Amino acid sequence: MNLLKSLLSAAAVGTVCAVPAGAAVPFSTAEVTYEVAPRERIWDGRIEAVNQATVSAQTSGRIAELPFDVNDFVDAGKVIMRFTDTEQRAAMTRAEAALEEARARFAEADQEFNRVSNMFDNQTVSRARFDQAKANRDAAQARLSAARSGVATAREQLEYTVVRAPYAGIVAERHVELGELVSPGQPLITGLSLQSLRVNVDVPQSMFHAVRTIGKAFVYIDDERIAGRELTFFPVADTAANTFRVRVDLPDGSATLYPGMIVKVGFVVGETKRLLIPFTAVVRRSELSAVYVASDDRVTLRQVRLGRRYGDSIEVLGGLSEGESVATDPVSAGIYLKESAGAQ
Repeated sequence: MNLLKSLLSAAAVGTVCAVPAGAAVPFSTAEVTYEVAPRERIWDGRIEAVNQATVSAQTSGRIAELPFDVNDFVDAGKVIMRFTDTEQRAAMTRAEAALEEARARFAEADQEFNRVSNMFDNQTVSRARFDQAKANRDAAQARLSAARSGVATAREQLEYTVVRAPYAGIVAERHVELGELVSPGQPLITGLSLQSLRVNVDVPQSMFHAVRTIGKAFVYIDDERIAGRELTFFPVADTAANTFRVRVDLPDGSATLYPGMIVKVGFVVGETKRLLIPFTAVVRRSELSAVYVASDDRVTLRQVRLGRRYGDSIEVLGGLSEGESVATDPVSAGIYLKESAGAQ
């Protein structure tokens, strides 16, 4: 790149060197041609994370551990917060003790019912005594079920004192501090995943049908062009702006994009012919974009006006005509032009 810049600075735009008759230039060239490319309408869109959530407290307690801060990466399932759990553990102990008592009372009532049931079959006890034993057993069984539910509730409350990450991502905001007392429903920490991103774009009503019919979109960031994976169309228009919201899902792992960024989104609305050249043929220095043009009798460094990049090609808006040839190796072309100009 440094060599290319030095050659470009040594050879001003418009510099021409003659090519000997019958001689071929010692570098590869590509013909400038019109090619069919998508015709797009471009609007601004905002990046957002597909997985973004605020974790809230599900029990009360004082924060005893807060291992992550803003911008830290967290693996799925990692502990992101712990509460003091003295109250919850005491409740768990009481619930387990109540369960043991309920089990013992049920065992006693069930044994008594079986004994009375056998006596009732032998007609040695009254029907009222049998009904009373059955009611006592059923009541003991109900208390046992309630005790089991109490243990499950106490265990869940104890588990709520340990907060884990629901998915892998980045901590975006922390709403509490170490030692702070929190209550159920209070926001604790906000996180988002950079793995899955999407763009929200407001499309004018007049273009919504064409955009929806074709269903293709590309996101532009600097010289990068990212194809949208899937488009979601919201069927209700904004009454104030007369626009429809379109959501463009991006491929997983679009690491150059971050939530909140404004990007250009091109929606395909048809096809058109564009004058394209290889992207590698372009040389840049400051605000200057140029190419080495090779003809039968000369090599010229010519300034060009460029459009958008399409894969390995880039559109030329001005400075070239169809049928001309450009050097695909600007370094070799620059050396040739410099040496030829010195020889002349």
